[in-house]
Amino acid sequence: MLKGAIFDMDGVLVDNMQIHVEAFVEMARRYGVTFDHERMMSMNGMGNGEFFKVLFPPEVVERVGVAGLSEEKEALYRELFASQLAPAPGLVELLEALRAAGVKCAVGSSGMKKNVDFVLDGLDIRRYFDAVVCSEMVARTKPAPDIYLLALSLIGLSADECLVFEDALAGVEAARAAGIRTVGLATSLSREALAAVPDVVLAVDDFATLSPESLAKLV
Repeated sequence: MLKGAIFDMDGVLVDNMQIHVEAFVEMARRYGVTFDHERMMSMNGMGNGEFFKVLFPPEVVERVGVAGLSEEKEALYRELFASQLAPAPGLVELLEALRAAGVKCAVGSSGMKKNVDFVLDGLDIRRYFDAVVCSEMVARTKPAPDIYLLALSLIGLSADECLVFEDALAGVEAARAAGIRTVGLATSLSREALAAVPDVVLAVDDFATLSPESLAKLV
């Protein structure tokens, strides 16, 4: 029986991955770094700490600090995305239906709290979620399971009672490590690529075709 649904944010609640890429491109320009798009996309779903340590030279990371780089990059992302902020197709309707069905919902994001607040409050969807987990609340971000394990604890449910909604391989790995099956959103990867990943029980383009009844069959 489906009792809980845990949503990643970037690429799931909002289709924003291109905006994150644009913000990283600008950060690379500001710091004189050659931007490696392919490598960045291979790390999709991970936290900023991992991104900057891999994509930026050690001397830049040491001089500015991961926290400083993250704050600058995410402020730029919010500035770029503010005029385009919109929920993923079918999201609000599904959240309404899940609430009506008594399914608890949570956000489990590797993003910083400022970004999570920006999306939840900017879209006025915070009221649909019983718990919100962001990067500052855990020791390890995805692909470690910490975010999803904390979300399970906060909504008081077990892994086999829940589904995770993810778009990135790091997030699917985090959900798998937490023992939760995943519905894949094809915003960063194709449906075919997502469907081939272990523990992805369904891959869809967006939320428009989903309902509590159809999701209950996946648990």
